[in-house]
Amino acid sequence: MADRGERPDYEFVDMNTRGEGAVATAFANQVAYCENAGAPITARVVGAIADVLASDASNALIERIRTWHGAPLADALPLRIAGGIHALHLSGDAKELAPIYRGISADDAALVRDAMLAFEAPLMPWLDGPPQTNEAGRSSNFSAAMLWLADKGLTARFALLEIGSSAGINLMMDRYRYDLGGIVVGPEQPAMHFAPEWNGSPPPAADIAIVSAKGCDVAPVDLTDPAQALRLKAYIWPEHTVRFDRMEAAIRAATERKPDLVRMNAAEFVEDALAKPQVPGTTRVLMHSIVWQYVPQDQQQRVTAAMESAGAAATADRPLAWVSVEADRTVHRHMLKVRYWPGGEEAVQLAWSHPHGADMEWLG
Repeated sequence: MADRGERPDYEFVDMNTRGEGAVATAFANQVAYCENAGAPITARVVGAIADVLASDASNALIERIRTWHGAPLADALPLRIAGGIHALHLSGDAKELAPIYRGISADDAALVRDAMLAFEAPLMPWLDGPPQTNEAGRSSNFSAAMLWLADKGLTARFALLEIGSSAGINLMMDRYRYDLGGIVVGPEQPAMHFAPEWNGSPPPAADIAIVSAKGCDVAPVDLTDPAQALRLKAYIWPEHTVRFDRMEAAIRAATERKPDLVRMNAAEFVEDALAKPQVPGTTRVLMHSIVWQYVPQDQQQRVTAAMESAGAAATADRPLAWVSVEADRTVHRHMLKVRYWPGGEEAVQLAWSHPHGADMEWLG
């Protein structure tokens, strides 16, 4: 694996850019992001869609993408339509797309153009909302952060609050086992096991426990519903086959016991949760992964204000932490960052992380 200390320089792209040229820039940025994250097939699909947009092909679907009124990168527009294209392949409705997903050389733009023209109606709803990219592998970041927080002196019994939980896969992380650079945490018979390729020193060892986990989403997904589960699978990058196995394991775990998940926006959820009494001897943790860009700016401000207000009232017996795994598109990697109260109000980056948990570079 390449030395992560020698990251390529990428042109900075403002996530909120909109207007002329923004759509083309968003698709080009997504291609680079996928290639850097080891997703060449997804890069092919996104690149082919970009070629269609640059051609004279036209229908309501194509024109809606071309004339996108929002910020296409912040809205994850390339991944919205790529998810729809992948769903056509998974369902078998567009068998002609098979060469792309099998990694066989083909006229990608022609195949994708034909699919976008033929399946205009079923593809259109995929543009209505952001991708649901619920990935269990990201929870390795949360586990490592909890080890670090315990080492900082925060109580090692954690009450988790997650925004943008999608199907709640990461809310079930108390059922997962982790090998983090040789530091092992989790049950002996887990629903899933994660051992990301580790770079740097291991996180500190600690005896941690998750005492509760609750999350929210504006459009929560029920993993026990096959149709909803298929939609989640469509957002999985096809070359990352292990993620399909993880999804099946998550479905089994949710069938045994569903995660505690409510339909609510991020600001309302955080404000409501922080207003409730905190059990003494627990660390309350707000966590999220690859979701902050989808939270409206006014809600981001409300979440931040609520956390800082609660942080000011935090005590050694009732500490508070904020753990996030979000993209830095200047390097096409993800940053694991932590804030905690009392004592560590400034954000600290603990690691660089692969978007699906394949590897971590520990900085903490």
